[in-house]
Amino acid sequence: MTFPNLSDQFRSERLAPPRGPVRLVLDTDTYNEVDDQFAIAYALLAPEVLTVEGIYAAPFFNARSTGPGDGMERSYEEILRVIERLGSGFDRVLRGSRNYLPAADEAVDSPAARDLVACAAASDEPLYVASIGAPTNVASALLLEPSLVERIVVVWIGGQPLYWPTANEFNLAQDLHASRLLFDSGVPLVQIPARLVAEQLRTTIPELNACLRGRGDLADYLCDIVEGYTPDPFGWSKVIWDISTIAWLIQPKWVPTELTSTPILTAEVTYARDESRPLMRVAQSCERDEIYRDLFRRFSVAA
Repeated sequence: MTFPNLSDQFRSERLAPPRGPVRLVLDTDTYNEVDDQFAIAYALLAPEVLTVEGIYAAPFFNARSTGPGDGMERSYEEILRVIERLGSGFDRVLRGSRNYLPAADEAVDSPAARDLVACAAASDEPLYVASIGAPTNVASALLLEPSLVERIVVVWIGGQPLYWPTANEFNLAQDLHASRLLFDSGVPLVQIPARLVAEQLRTTIPELNACLRGRGDLADYLCDIVEGYTPDPFGWSKVIWDISTIAWLIQPKWVPTELTSTPILTAEVTYARDESRPLMRVAQSCERDEIYRDLFRRFSVAA
């Protein structure tokens, strides 16, 4: 598969931290974890910054599903529940892939992948794609329409820091073909690693009860889900990974990033470096308190 070769100037412009309102779609394995629900709410509660144009259900396979297709369907249903509880009236929710990519150059067609292509083509303004699960839908859209690299910026929580001994992480490892394509296609990419970066976004049940509970049906729903993760909340915290992508779009300084070359994802699920490869942004840390303060305030205003 051959993708358009972006000029250095074009890539630099696309990778500049966003300023002002941005067009956004979310690609999310929502039923897999509680952090996806938080991320969807965060995006929909920031209309002055984010114009959400679509939410796509991504596949996942773990103890909470019987397979990737079941995970996608459960995620689709959970997205609808989140939107209903939020009371936003948002209605552009589409099903995604039922399987992972069978080969590096073979897309899995789906309504989500097709909509991503159409949505990106609807405006000359770049479309930001918050990919907060296995990037199967995003990779499939790129394979279906390679010129998509000229129209989107992918903000992906996946993998580990580039200096880590392994790249292995749930979102990345679920679909290695798709994850590798994000690095190899040349699509403008902002990577938010898990360890030492997104994992800084921890919260506790006492904090959620103090700052979130009572701020609406969805707020209570999220608090209840988090409480279900532990029988003993004493000294315990829960990381809400996926809000990192939304926080970077709302205020890039809350998720500091730097430019570096895209790595090569090896068969051993490690990173190999080649400085001649296209640039991407990679997150270095998260301003935990600023992000949660903003999130909780938005729920309070909406209540």
